[in-house]
Amino acid sequence: MTEAELLEACLRQDRSAQKALYDRYKNAMYTVAYRMLNNRELAEDALQEAFVKVFRALPKFRKESTLGAWIKTIVVRTTLSKIKKQKKQLTESLEEIHLNKQITWNNHLDAEYLEKAIQALPDGYRAVFVLIEVEGYSHKEVAEMLGISSGTSKSQLFYAKKRLRASLSQYGYE
Repeated sequence: MTEAELLEACLRQDRSAQKALYDRYKNAMYTVAYRMLNNRELAEDALQEAFVKVFRALPKFRKESTLGAWIKTIVVRTTLSKIKKQKKQLTESLEEIHLNKQITWNNHLDAEYLEKAIQALPDGYRAVFVLIEVEGYSHKEVAEMLGISSGTSKSQLFYAKKRLRASLSQYGYE
């Protein structure tokens, strides 16, 4: 079934189409939520809440992006809401320094070490890092989603990368 056919069937309240839509996107969306929350149960809750929102808002989908991108936006926003509910974000006054410094990863970096290092980041750093470096959002988009300034987003990304470097250096990665 094409995405357009699936969308039309879901709009007609076809339960099998709704399940097919959920099945098509659940793994990728769970991964996004889990990387941001670093908690399986919270990620599962965020995924369920997000899909409830998806099905309620489906008639408003304007097809300005792909259905998957639209669903991901809902998942990200739902996940961010969970983060805010779980812990008040700490606001840190950060000095302006070179924020665009790139991390140079060794080619042999084990994904498991990287994933553990990302999960160990503080919530705010992890959310910014995942949204920008993994999901490809811009600082402006992340700032709007998190209710912070673009400068804060850049600073948090810088410090997230700095912590990742420090964390990965213990495994011999520079």
